[in-house]
Amino acid sequence: MFVGLYPNDPKGQAAVSAFNDSRLYVAVGATPGPTTKADCLNSLWRAALAEEAASGRPFAAIVLHDAEDLVHACELAVFAAHLPEYAMVQLPVLPLPDASSPLISGNYIDEFAEAHAKDLLVRQWLDAAVPAAGVGVAIDRAMLGRIADARDGAPFDAASLTEDYELGQHVHALGGRCRLVWVIADGQPVATREHFPATFEAAVRQKSRWLTGIALAGWDRIGWRGGLVNRWMLLRDRKAPLMALLTLAAYGIALLLGIDSLPRLALPAAARMPPVAGDVTRALLWLNWTLLCWRLLVRALFTLRVHDLSQAILTPPRALVGNFINAMAALRALSRYAQAVRTGRRLVWDKTIHRFPGFSP
Repeated sequence: MFVGLYPNDPKGQAAVSAFNDSRLYVAVGATPGPTTKADCLNSLWRAALAEEAASGRPFAAIVLHDAEDLVHACELAVFAAHLPEYAMVQLPVLPLPDASSPLISGNYIDEFAEAHAKDLLVRQWLDAAVPAAGVGVAIDRAMLGRIADARDGAPFDAASLTEDYELGQHVHALGGRCRLVWVIADGQPVATREHFPATFEAAVRQKSRWLTGIALAGWDRIGWRGGLVNRWMLLRDRKAPLMALLTLAAYGIALLLGIDSLPRLALPAAARMPPVAGDVTRALLWLNWTLLCWRLLVRALFTLRVHDLSQAILTPPRALVGNFINAMAALRALSRYAQAVRTGRRLVWDKTIHRFPGFSP
């Protein structure tokens, strides 16, 4: 196990050194933190290469995890079973329920349930690039070496805010096959579990980094590579900021229509006024309402499938909260990206604080 640390983090170095385990390797980066996760991963890559040279034994694969992850005991066995056929193997990510934040932190439960039980499976079925989640993912050693060779020895771009998303794109561009694997062991999925942000501000910061790295900076960095299917998936990913802002505008329109309807119900004179929405507009509104209900039902069913009924019931209110988070994250992402373009400065990693189960942030 290789642990990435910063030279200006003596507490972190002391905590890792306290384990005194010969299987534990410490990789202290050359640049004081905080930098980006990609920069830290490059330090780990160099440490892994040094160990290969010293032992004379190459690694079969590189597995990525964050410090706060709960790792399933059967994870390595699942990776070993699938890596001979695939260049990248991703395990599902199952956010842990947080009783103190059922709507904000719980929103990640719904998003990952749908993404990892439906969306990514459709992508791999269509032979499009499958984004890595950054945790619970194994990359074939030879494939990661090819990516590193193409990038002057560093497989991850230190300027990237979403190195996990780009990793899947790089593997696909080099002809590697990616697969998200669902395996049940002892009645539970072999998956990575962790807590996600529990406050509105923390969720906005994290999602703004995702939106900036995938939809805005990612457009500049990787362009529109691949065939028609992969470009369609890139379009789906990059429309997220626009969709978040349009959703916020739609809420405003729905509120105005509601305000217009109340006087019409209470006052006969108001009821005789021309309607704000004509027949065509009303038909479109009912169509959108029907599609929204279907969309929420599908998401709730995937949450039920991956978690339980108590979580699935919360899907509709969490979707409302999630839309506001996404809208604020889109505004923050657009502002930060515009500032970076205007000033020519590199985008800065917007870190969010995570916690290990049982510990406060």
